[in-house]
Amino acid sequence: MRSFTKSLKNGLTGIAFALLATSVHAAEGPAIKMVPNADVAKLPGIAFDQKLADRLPSTIKDKKVLKVATDLTPPISFQSEDGKLIGIDADIAAALGVILGIDVQMTNVGAGAAIVPAVLSKRFDMTISGINDDVELEKQVDVIDYMFDATTIMTIKGNPLGIKSMEDLCGKKVAVPVGTFQARLVETASAKCTTPMNIMSIPKMPDVLQAVRTGRADATVNGYATSVYTTENQTGKGVGLQALPDVRLAVGYLGMLVSKDNPDLRDTVIASLQHMVDSGAYKAIMEKWGLGPLAVKIVKFNDAASMPVN
Repeated sequence: MRSFTKSLKNGLTGIAFALLATSVHAAEGPAIKMVPNADVAKLPGIAFDQKLADRLPSTIKDKKVLKVATDLTPPISFQSEDGKLIGIDADIAAALGVILGIDVQMTNVGAGAAIVPAVLSKRFDMTISGINDDVELEKQVDVIDYMFDATTIMTIKGNPLGIKSMEDLCGKKVAVPVGTFQARLVETASAKCTTPMNIMSIPKMPDVLQAVRTGRADATVNGYATSVYTTENQTGKGVGLQALPDVRLAVGYLGMLVSKDNPDLRDTVIASLQHMVDSGAYKAIMEKWGLGPLAVKIVKFNDAASMPVN
């Protein structure tokens, strides 16, 4: 869904880092303790596991708090009508808290572009937010590959412009989230057009979708999971949206991010997720949000090279 940008390839330093950190802080929501709802709490394997808890790094084990950054992209992570964090990531985060016997505190950092800095700055222990794994990202952080995804095109309902491929977007207004893999994909495709796309870069995913709903944009290129879910569960004002499910580009992983100097946390989370996979809880969560086909069977890390999204 979202991806590490090349502008961050050499790290965030100096003034640029400070300015980004300031904007990120301004957009952040409160830290929320994730507690499983009834349907997640009763899933097999969602119970305290001492052996897994013992594997946590001492800094987290002593405080019994895991600080997690996320951003809002349904059905991965989004807010319910009463303001609660819900979605695949919210359910996984809550389940991890039970299994490891700690408080998992999740914070909406406001935009996808803030996810990588959230870990690099060490303000958060990790992210649980569907960000596209790629080999450039893996040079900066460890990426736990916890589900599959792809990229597709979304138009207003009925697809009145008859868009069927990336080539059909040439000369069209295309909205994309800032600093994402999908934005890079659109820029690359536009460069091949006789008439370039009019690319609208928008910070937040809900605003990207709203631009298409209200006619400011003709289409968006977006994560497959988000697009399919949004088609079936319309939110926002304006004309409904429609994913083009036959368009499946750049199949790859979505990943959780952990600092490279925190392998104990990385390995504990991987083992806990695999425990959820083996028990059936993980697949149940994926199916709950309509994304069962995107479930992994083995939780790996830094595995983008086996399924390149570039």
